[in-house]
Amino acid sequence: MRPQPTEAVETVFRLESPRVIAGVARLVRDVGIAEELTQDAMVAALEQWPRDGVPDNPGAWLMATARRRAVDLIRRRENYARKLAEIGRDLPTATPPPEEPADPEDIDDDLLRLVFTACHPVLSAEARIALTLRLLGGLTTPEIARAFLVPEPTVAQRVVRAKRTLARKNVAFEVPYGPDRAARLGSVLEVIYLIFNEGYAATAGDDWLRPALCEDALRLARVLSALMPEEPEVHGLTALLEFQASRTAARTGPDGTPVLLKDQNRRRWNRMLIARGVTALDHAHASRDVGLPGPYTLQAAIAACHATAYTYEDTDWPRIATLYGLLAARAPSPVVELNRAVAVSMAEGPAPALALVDALAAEPALRDYHLLPSVRADLLLRLGRRAEARAEFDRAASLTRNERERALLARRARETDTA
Repeated sequence: MRPQPTEAVETVFRLESPRVIAGVARLVRDVGIAEELTQDAMVAALEQWPRDGVPDNPGAWLMATARRRAVDLIRRRENYARKLAEIGRDLPTATPPPEEPADPEDIDDDLLRLVFTACHPVLSAEARIALTLRLLGGLTTPEIARAFLVPEPTVAQRVVRAKRTLARKNVAFEVPYGPDRAARLGSVLEVIYLIFNEGYAATAGDDWLRPALCEDALRLARVLSALMPEEPEVHGLTALLEFQASRTAARTGPDGTPVLLKDQNRRRWNRMLIARGVTALDHAHASRDVGLPGPYTLQAAIAACHATAYTYEDTDWPRIATLYGLLAARAPSPVVELNRAVAVSMAEGPAPALALVDALAAEPALRDYHLLPSVRADLLLRLGRRAEARAEFDRAASLTRNERERALLARRARETDTA
């Protein structure tokens, strides 16, 4: 059955809007205006597709429509500037867009330019991530808020202010070089990782997985690896995403229900992606100076332990617990501690892990984080405290906004009676 035009517009817009925004931003040199013109193209699609039918290549249609509107805008600005000049006035902002740089290092990737532009140092770290998730990931404000564990109005304000700041500072739409590139790399990697995570376990909606987001994030990481072959953390992040992406096909059942790691059919894991992950991790280690590996390289090493274990029981849990300890020392966070508790539970048993989890109960950032009660429920169940486990599964189900995950947690709550 062919999709309804309105449904097709929403789906295509979600998938294609980052590319369209990036392509238009290269023309108008303003990400806020580029987003507005992209939304104008979506409105045009909503008007025309129900009447004329969905085009054969809807993504190309959106891009062409948005770019035509961008060209019209530039022409109007030029005409306006010309008329002002004729009466002896000047308009600095009416300068036409410059020609594309001929620098041999230029990688001709509008999406990557958009990432680096959104991660400009004139913005706070939080604003850089929120804006890039909005523009590159196509995420909504509630989804970004969930990723940050902060209120939605906070994210909305960050996005609006970020776009205004970029326009006011006249930030160039470009991939930086030299020290500027290194300075912006940390937030770029964080943004790519958050985009991947939203695709790997969606915070809301009917689908637990959003493979297109994972593919975009992985593609950007690979492009960065080619651009920065001497940067270990770029290879570390790429390795991490390759390992994580290798499990995608086994992470849901035929009806989209999430499948827990211990229940996954490992024959469905993508061995080509695992091999790519091993190669990228080797590059990360080879290009690293002395000292502790970076956070992404450590996480990639943890993911490698899972990817190279033939069965769940064969997993080297003591090594994973040790790596999480190193990660906690390198980049401490409540979420890292929660993950470390899971590894400790497998390596040493549920009792010491429960103590670690209970120590996190007062963390403000985890107050509404559904995985905290979910992990605690697992530990309580293994300790035979079924009534408490059921209550924690119920609480976790009430906190998640993803329908698939809610159904899984509710089922696990019911199953505690017979476990």
